[in-house]
Amino acid sequence: MNRTNHKKHFTNPMNANERIAALVSLGERLSQPDEFLEALMQRTQYNNAWFTIENQKLALGAIVQHFLQKDKLENWAAAYRLRPEGPGKTVGMVMAGNIPLVGFHDLVCTFVAGHKAQIKLSEKDQYLLPYLLKLLKEIAPGSEQYFEIVEKLQGFDAVIATGSNNTARYFEAYFGKYPHIIRRNRNAVAVLTGRETADELKELGKDIFRFFGLGCRNVSKLFLPTDYDFNALLETLHEYRDLVLHDKYKNNFDYNLALVMLNRTPYYNNGCVILQENPQTASRIAMVHYEYYDSEKEVHEKIAATREEIQCVVGNSEQLSLPDTGLVPFGKSQEPGLADYPDGVDVMRFMESLN
Repeated sequence: MNRTNHKKHFTNPMNANERIAALVSLGERLSQPDEFLEALMQRTQYNNAWFTIENQKLALGAIVQHFLQKDKLENWAAAYRLRPEGPGKTVGMVMAGNIPLVGFHDLVCTFVAGHKAQIKLSEKDQYLLPYLLKLLKEIAPGSEQYFEIVEKLQGFDAVIATGSNNTARYFEAYFGKYPHIIRRNRNAVAVLTGRETADELKELGKDIFRFFGLGCRNVSKLFLPTDYDFNALLETLHEYRDLVLHDKYKNNFDYNLALVMLNRTPYYNNGCVILQENPQTASRIAMVHYEYYDSEKEVHEKIAATREEIQCVVGNSEQLSLPDTGLVPFGKSQEPGLADYPDGVDVMRFMESLN
């Protein structure tokens, strides 16, 4: 994939069915052994130690399973007005780099809708996405016209930018005059009842620990019933203790443990995660906050009051009645579907508005 700042002249645009078929073929290709991709994952891990081979494979596997299946793509796309042919507008994209391929869903939306993505990669995730676009070009040469990797966004019609709360202010100032989606920090929360099985608590560990907790869909806070017994939770989460063998995670764990000890802040510690009572949604790496509740009504109100900070809510829908929270089952927070839009903003409706 060439890096260029010049807009291309589009020829032989693909229709909507061809675009979807190309993505399906990409999913099939990614399901096959690929020595070059394996080498690229090694290079990615060397460039960014948080992006372990395991985490890159998890991200790729979720993309193949949830974003690149024929029936899922067709059912999802049927709800929208797609450009019969494209490309249409140019959508500038500032990619995040917190977890591998975190901006891939935005690219799928742009491509299926029939627009062009002008992509500014994160320095933390420079290699995987260009290779996926290269594979897509091999599968469907016409797709090359829909993607452009650049050092600086220019000549765009709309913007999707993802970053921290601090960078979002700059994005608002810089991109505010264009149609835009600007995303800030968010995290997942989990609501426990105390009646969870050992299997459910182990699945909760995936929601907490996958990608070292760096994703916006990672659980960073627990809502717990008053007088909650932590023993089963701490024992089950200890099964993820291999995390502390990772240098960066271990450094964060040690630092945050020293911090709570020096501050004499009450906490629980099982050797791989620190649990601390704290009303804030976001927590530090290797830490999870918790807050008590007396009733479902109370926890529902607390979630509603901080909804702008919450990406999704994890819990057992058979044990809880929390209207409008869209409870995600334990272990599934990092496996969003095509219609699970970040921040609840329908990216495909945004794409429709550009036509």
